[in-house]
Amino acid sequence: MNNLGEKARLHLAHADLTVRRHPKTFSAIVTAVLTLSGVTAFGVAPLSMVDSTPRNIQLVTESVSPEGLAEQAEALADYEMLLHRSDLTRSTDTADSLLRRLGVSDPEASAFLRKDSVARTILSGRPGKMLRAVTESTPGGGELQELIVRSPASDAARVGSHFTRITVRRTEQGLTALSEQVPMKIETRGGAATVTSTLFAATDEARMPDNITGQMAGMFENDVDFRKDIRPGDSFAVVYETMTADGEPVTWTGAAGRVLAGRFIHGKETHEAVWFQEPGKKGEYYSLKGQGKQKAFMASPLAFSRVTSGFAMRFHPILQTWRAHLGVDLGAPMGTPVHTVGNGVVSFSGVQNGYGNVVVVTHSGGRETVYAHLSRIDVNKGTTVAQGALIGAVGATGWATGPHLHFEFKVKGAQVDPTQIARASEASELSGAARARFDQQSRQLHAQLLDSIRPVGKLARVE
Repeated sequence: MNNLGEKARLHLAHADLTVRRHPKTFSAIVTAVLTLSGVTAFGVAPLSMVDSTPRNIQLVTESVSPEGLAEQAEALADYEMLLHRSDLTRSTDTADSLLRRLGVSDPEASAFLRKDSVARTILSGRPGKMLRAVTESTPGGGELQELIVRSPASDAARVGSHFTRITVRRTEQGLTALSEQVPMKIETRGGAATVTSTLFAATDEARMPDNITGQMAGMFENDVDFRKDIRPGDSFAVVYETMTADGEPVTWTGAAGRVLAGRFIHGKETHEAVWFQEPGKKGEYYSLKGQGKQKAFMASPLAFSRVTSGFAMRFHPILQTWRAHLGVDLGAPMGTPVHTVGNGVVSFSGVQNGYGNVVVVTHSGGRETVYAHLSRIDVNKGTTVAQGALIGAVGATGWATGPHLHFEFKVKGAQVDPTQIARASEASELSGAARARFDQQSRQLHAQLLDSIRPVGKLARVE
């Protein structure tokens, strides 16, 4: 079987080479075949019930001569086929392996990537740069015509707004390389899928960035428990902004922007929300009826986690005694970002005995939150923080048997169950002056959201 496949491949390669060497002959053959095939016979027969009654059958023959066939075949013979391939750079890439993966067989290009001062930077730095190669269509890989590489801006201050574009191009004088800083653009895209196993598997199917998944969970965290209630058959749709480089969503950062509208169907319940910013206030998500989706406190300081120890009596794993657990332990990998659940001021930032690295945030109404066992602390005492602000990362400092976050919620000094606070906390309200503008914007976003449920690509951006 392998020998037959090899012979077939050699025959195809030989045929391709013959066409390239004798394009005029190929044109003549194509013209003759297509002209002869213009003689067509038509037969009419019943297609429904079988009927044995003799019928007259008439054969109609007509000669068809397509116009301009010779010119078209001539143009086809002279047309040079080009292949476009895309990929991402890898940490193990060399000039040879990178070009080979892109279908390029070109020793000159390989040597150029190793020696040219600009082209060498393609293989330096962090992996994940976006590649697009253009080659001639030849057996075994073609000669490189153009290689475009997109990566983060070289200036750290412009990473959020620009990208680096390196273009390697073949000219009459040989290969050249140009590096330039180009502004990224904001585009609006849609994604939708149905959960068959996990939420992340479904968002991957919809090609949604992970930070968009996290935002979607944040939009509906007071409606759906994304840590334990998601089940097969749930579905979602989102419309979101994303940063693009030459029309392609960037892959090297979490540069996908804000979710503008979302729908999540959980069982028989449908939850919808749109983003709206009232003049002079912080933007947030509202239901289509204008009711604020964002409570004064988020349900969890971690985007995704599982409760490993709840607000109840438990057998302490280190002290080996039964004690009241006046908080919740959230299991998550080391280094997982930890965010404050509400607006407030950092009242403590440092080390506290069994808590290890800990941050305490004071909120309005005599409320306080505690974040313990952190691997690092990203805020200082006295810092004003907004809901969702990064304050540290999951760790295992203090009295911890493994990486997790110990989270407490206090009201006037007494610990309460944190899982009950978010749903019971107050929500924001739209002012009457902003309602008309909200209604217009929400109708536009909701229409785009419904469009995203059908297979679509880029959507028109709503200003």
